[in-house]
Amino acid sequence: MSGWYLFSVWLHILAATVWIGSMIFLGVAVVPLLRRPEFAPVRTAMLYQLGLRFRWIGWTVLLLLVITGIVNIGYRGYGWDDLFSGALWQGPWGRTLAWKLVLVLLVMGISAVHDFYLGPRTMQLLERGEASAEQLRRVASYLGRLMTLLSLAILALAVLLVRGGM
Repeated sequence: MSGWYLFSVWLHILAATVWIGSMIFLGVAVVPLLRRPEFAPVRTAMLYQLGLRFRWIGWTVLLLLVITGIVNIGYRGYGWDDLFSGALWQGPWGRTLAWKLVLVLLVMGISAVHDFYLGPRTMQLLERGEASAEQLRRVASYLGRLMTLLSLAILALAVLLVRGGM
């Protein structure tokens, strides 16, 4: 087994850990803490600043996941020809990979809307004191939860890909 392949797998797992771990940490530690009354004056600004700080980390690990995913598929013996000919998608392994990639694209799309539209727009509305900000904040919150669930589903599909069971 190639040392580069092992490094790519390690980096893929590390990136997935950072991605999922950060979302879970925000959901189970940071947000509940900020809901306490003493943090009410700084809650929104704190969450927004945390989001901005995490955004570059999140997109970096998503990029790493895509790159290492392509490398890992290559080390499994598949090439670009297999992608375009459809050979990559055949059989249980290929169908599982296809579902995983559909979910990855969905997570990336939701992340883009969350990070580059909803977050900034919500802060603009909050700064102006507009009531519609609360509705957008709730949508952003639900999208964050959805991304976490979809990411956990991606992780489950990844386990199926490497450990079988399809």
